[in-house]
Amino acid sequence: MSGEFSFSLTDQEKTYLLDLARLSIARHFKGDYSESALPPPPTDKLGAPLGAFVTLKKQGRLRGCIGRLSDEAPLYLTVSRMALAAAFNDPRFPPLAAAESGELEYDISIMGPITPCTDPERVSVGRHGLIMKQGRRQGLLLPQVPVEWRWNREQFLDQTCNKAGLPPQTWRKAWQADGVELYWFEAVVIG
Repeated sequence: MSGEFSFSLTDQEKTYLLDLARLSIARHFKGDYSESALPPPPTDKLGAPLGAFVTLKKQGRLRGCIGRLSDEAPLYLTVSRMALAAAFNDPRFPPLAAAESGELEYDISIMGPITPCTDPERVSVGRHGLIMKQGRRQGLLLPQVPVEWRWNREQFLDQTCNKAGLPPQTWRKAWQADGVELYWFEAVVIG
């Protein structure tokens, strides 16, 4: 079973990270973004070397999502960097315009350990995120995605295959087919 991710954040820490993501984008537009000028985190916990994804939505629709599965940088810097990447470097969308920045909703997913999933029947919608790999193809879906789309477990697994550019049901072969790998993880989601 995937190891439970026991990382937790206080309301103050959550607010800091959400405000930091907004501030990073706002400072980028003003031309004065600098990591050294970011407000210091309120606790040492936000200096932990963890991966994170930042998801931007506009009017409830995806506007950008970029992240790192793990990172050696402090969590708060990873969040700042991924906010900028989601706003300006997600290849699925044009770079964010300044006029859009006030309309954004932010989600931050702090990544837990990633481990092989040997039994897809144990995947829990809303708890687990998934990664499907085969060769150079890879698809990742965060734990909140199947909840937002109201997918059941099989739909979630199929959509993870789709994200990797693989046919549905590829996940059924994850422990027996050549090079097919299925991984799961948990995340702390704020936003």
